[in-house]
Amino acid sequence: MAKGCAAHLLPLVMPDRTPLSVKYGKWAVVTGSTDGIGKEYAKELAKRGLNIVLISRSIDKLNKIASEIEQEFNVEVKVIQADFSKGQIVFDHITKELENIEIGILINNVGMQYLYPMYITEVPESTVWDLVNVNVGATTHMTKVVLPGMQKRKRGAIVNVSSSAELQPMPLLAVYAATKSYIKSFTEALRIEYEEDNITVQHLFPLFVNTKMNAFSYKLQETTLFVPDAKMYATNAVNTLGMVDHSTGYWAHGIQHFFMRLPPIWIRTLIGEFMTHSFRSDYFSKKGFKVE
Repeated sequence: MAKGCAAHLLPLVMPDRTPLSVKYGKWAVVTGSTDGIGKEYAKELAKRGLNIVLISRSIDKLNKIASEIEQEFNVEVKVIQADFSKGQIVFDHITKELENIEIGILINNVGMQYLYPMYITEVPESTVWDLVNVNVGATTHMTKVVLPGMQKRKRGAIVNVSSSAELQPMPLLAVYAATKSYIKSFTEALRIEYEEDNITVQHLFPLFVNTKMNAFSYKLQETTLFVPDAKMYATNAVNTLGMVDHSTGYWAHGIQHFFMRLPPIWIRTLIGEFMTHSFRSDYFSKKGFKVE
């Protein structure tokens, strides 16, 4: 708790920390970078002087965001079009495109959510595999792509963006929550594997953020103190890089997390079930259907 507070407060009173570009390297790679947290995280890193590699599905969105970043922050930007739901086949192209770039920071942000909370029998088979390929496969393989260079240079940072859904099983979001538990476990093991190589491995687990990923509920589409927009979240999250290994990334989420962890898992699971049923009702109400 003390470390978490320091991570958010110290940048306010000691803003002139070692620049990220000096500490880790001049280039940052951000996956899922055309919307939400990924887009704003890329902008925040560019604001701090890093050159950016944007990786996402839509070439039109990639080019648009790249132009915005270049004009606003006067840094170099490279775009790589890749659909991580396709699985292993996309990584030969990504590896080739990153071959001659000294990557200092990797932000494994790309993620996929259910269209709305649903029972496992309702989840389309294609969605199940997309969730695994995007939420698990992309983070794992992107890490393998950048680690050899970081090892060689004896510096670098990998930020794996998970979710508070990892804190307990989530009925009606079962596969999504399970993939986020993977990210937590993978990140913690990775940190130990590469601690001797001076590589920072950070685990971010935000609570609700006002992004399109949570569009199934109107409650999550309003920016509040505890549901920040993506820009507010990213600004806070970047401040924690190099300060703490684990973080919600946002100070108000840290307060929520403290109290969320107090009940035993079975109670948190029941609370999660209540929430997902509520969000399911929101979705069906918006569509004009009766919830089941």
